[in-house]
Amino acid sequence: MRAAILALLAEQSRHGYEIIGEIAERSRGLWRPSPGSIYPTLQLMADEGLVRSSEDSGKRLFELTEEGVAVAAQQDSPPWEQIAQDVDPNEVELRNASGALMSAMKQVTRVGSSQQKAKAITVLNEARRSLYGILGEIEEPPAPADT
Repeated sequence: MRAAILALLAEQSRHGYEIIGEIAERSRGLWRPSPGSIYPTLQLMADEGLVRSSEDSGKRLFELTEEGVAVAAQQDSPPWEQIAQDVDPNEVELRNASGALMSAMKQVTRVGSSQQKAKAITVLNEARRSLYGILGEIEEPPAPADT
């Protein structure tokens, strides 16, 4: 958390919720820190003299101190790059697809007719059965490499 905050504040001053949003966006949604992890970390970093805050339109704006800038400059790469690098690309696509499915389902729930909702139930139940079927499939072992 600390490394991510340092990297983001090295770019510009930010509000806590901006930090949360940037981490989520840069990690492609794989890391979504909560306010309960961001704000205590910011307070600890303030106590250590790495960040300071000021009021900006009723919100706390955080920025690095000179010491914070020096510590941030010592970092190799932001932690979200490592997170995104270590994840199977299909994991990201699966999350995106499930989010899009949830959005469509919510839309049907809000504005669909009773008949449309009944059809949606059938589609969702079939999708659930198909997904469990995928888990039951036996995967072929990878072919041995030619030596």
